Amino acid sequence: MIPYGRQDVTEADIAAVSVVLRSDFLTQGPEVPRFEAALAEACGAKHAVAVNSATSALHIACMALGLGPADLLWTSPNTFVASANCGRYCGAEVDFVDVEPETGNMSAEALQEKLQQAAAAGRLPKVVVPVHFAGHSCDMAAIHALGQRYGFRIIEDASHAVGGRYRGEPVGNCRYSDITVLSFHPVKIVTTAEGGAALTQDDSLAQSLQRLRTHGITRDAAQMHGESEGPWWYEQVELGYNYRLTDLHAALGRSQLDRLQEYVERRIELVQRYDELLAGLPLKRPGRRQDTRSAWHLYVIRVDEAAGAPPRRVVFDRLRAAGIGVNVHYIPVHWQPYYRALGFRRGDFPQAEAHYADAISLPMFPLLSEAAQDEVVAAVRAALAA
Repeated sequence: MIPYGRQDVTEADIAAVSVVLRSDFLTQGPEVPRFEAALAEACGAKHAVAVNSATSALHIACMALGLGPADLLWTSPNTFVASANCGRYCGAEVDFVDVEPETGNMSAEALQEKLQQAAAAGRLPKVVVPVHFAGHSCDMAAIHALGQRYGFRIIEDASHAVGGRYRGEPVGNCRYSDITVLSFHPVKIVTTAEGGAALTQDDSLAQSLQRLRTHGITRDAAQMHGESEGPWWYEQVELGYNYRLTDLHAALGRSQLDRLQEYVERRIELVQRYDELLAGLPLKRPGRRQDTRSAWHLYVIRVDEAAGAPPRRVVFDRLRAAGIGVNVHYIPVHWQPYYRALGFRRGDFPQAEAHYADAISLPMFPLLSEAAQDEVVAAVRAALAA
């Protein structure tokens, strides 16, 4: 089976982790701040706060922005459930904004229309979470402009997009957002085995994120409410969580970051080959914005029944039977039973639902050889045959 995603762990990665295993620190040692510094530099951010998952990063990002039970969070329905769940963790109400058919990203036009209606009803969101689907940045300048107009804060869910660029600048520099969240799951661009990060340019937000990942505790005298009684002193100044990344994970991540652009370049090469080899078939290839350099976490085709293709399920089953480990990204979040119980229904966000109805994610990872990619394409051609 050729999987849709696979990590690349090298001897250099193993050596980096082995150094930590032989050191005095397995967690809360020097590797986490080293990884954070390398990540901040790679993304053009002032601060990077590493945590044990992107879900944790989304949660503490919402908390740092003061999201609470009286507030609203809006995100994309074409995403993993964590992009919405982070709002629910804070007790906030969650809603969704439909997507662009070309990219699967949150539509700035749909967002503007929904904001106009919300303003009239006095129900504006406190936080909006655009999701960079498949590694392709949303139109962040347009979303940021709407944020300035309507007063909401922005968390970029860039879990798919580290190493990508928007308007010539690295995703994660937070030019158009308060906080950017990254994922380092094994199928993502680089991995820490499991882990994530929240990036920001704001010193105060960074301090809050750092506290929230460690039980709400600080050892910084400037953040304490009372006087320190000695070098052992710490204070819990708010309710936080144990969301820390370990030195083992950070060492792997720092080693992987050395190959970040190499990985992205290889993904771009694979995309170009897919585009060429799949041309003329009854499917739609991924759309893209001209001002964006995608990190290409996913290569998502859309089966085009109007052009003579069989139904998506038939194509999917044929590909799996042929040993191609395709997947589907994503089941619309508002279809999940938890969110249906909150009042959402099928038909609420038609573009996201149309995307789901014919989407198939093909194998996409740097170790995918051209021979294996040719095998994938041959299987796609056979699966699309009537």
